[in-house]
Amino acid sequence: MGRSRKKGRDITGIVVLDKPKGYGSNQALQEVRRLFDARKAGHTGNLDPMATGVLPICLGEATKVSAFLLDADKGYRGTIRLGSRTDTGDAEGQVVETAPVPNLDTATVEAVLERFTGTIEQIPPMYSAVKQGGQPLYKLAREGEEVERKPRSITIHGLTLLGLEEGAVVLDVQCSKGTYVRTLAEEIAAELGTVGHLEALQRTRAGPFRLDQAVTLESLRETAEQGLEALDARLLPAETGLEDWPEVRLSATSARYIRQGQAVMVPNAPVDGWVRLFEGEQAFLGIGCVLDDGRVAPKRLLNAA
Repeated sequence: MGRSRKKGRDITGIVVLDKPKGYGSNQALQEVRRLFDARKAGHTGNLDPMATGVLPICLGEATKVSAFLLDADKGYRGTIRLGSRTDTGDAEGQVVETAPVPNLDTATVEAVLERFTGTIEQIPPMYSAVKQGGQPLYKLAREGEEVERKPRSITIHGLTLLGLEEGAVVLDVQCSKGTYVRTLAEEIAAELGTVGHLEALQRTRAGPFRLDQAVTLESLRETAEQGLEALDARLLPAETGLEDWPEVRLSATSARYIRQGQAVMVPNAPVDGWVRLFEGEQAFLGIGCVLDDGRVAPKRLLNAA
């Protein structure tokens, strides 16, 4: 017997979701997929259930750009609660240590933040999805086991102090993929002479997408009551996920060769790197790269159908 086809529509586009608190990323993804009646969907990087904010969800052929969004830089607004440390590093865990909080001023906190900017080494927390020996670390942690983890290089592009309240530090964090803000919160608290955990987290940016572009699940549910056509009007084109990439406009002839998997010479193309491929002024074809000899080669094309 042949495989049964997934139910749903072949709809393509990106929903920039403002994920609500208490929802897992996959839980939010499945609701968006159901609302749009989409056959295929994928998100672009997990947000913990306690976190809110930008979660781009790719539908249909737009899932072909999702891997590239996973690699994109992120932005967060986080609140560090000083004086208590939890087993998970965030507000969902159990308090395992307390300590006095010293008197802090803006200059002291900003001086500490400077030590964490740039490329730094970070050890993934035990309560994370990183796998070791085929097992996610969080499963081992729930069994009371702690294992040695290898540090990873991450880049903190910017740390801005947004607020200094009694017992809490509010930060804007601009960082590379793979950054654990929970771990950052604990390390900053230690440098401030106490312990701490991440009390609240909101993702404000994922690649080119910003929080002011995001729609809530409640808003999507209300739009769904008007029908699928109204929902589809809220989709962003697949190419918006890569809008900071250079674009290459192809003639009809060059586009035909690209679709056949062949590299082509394109006047005034970038000299290297990843590019967005378009046929003429309109049709987004997919992702390409510039070869050493200057030709543009297809790497991930969208299905024209």
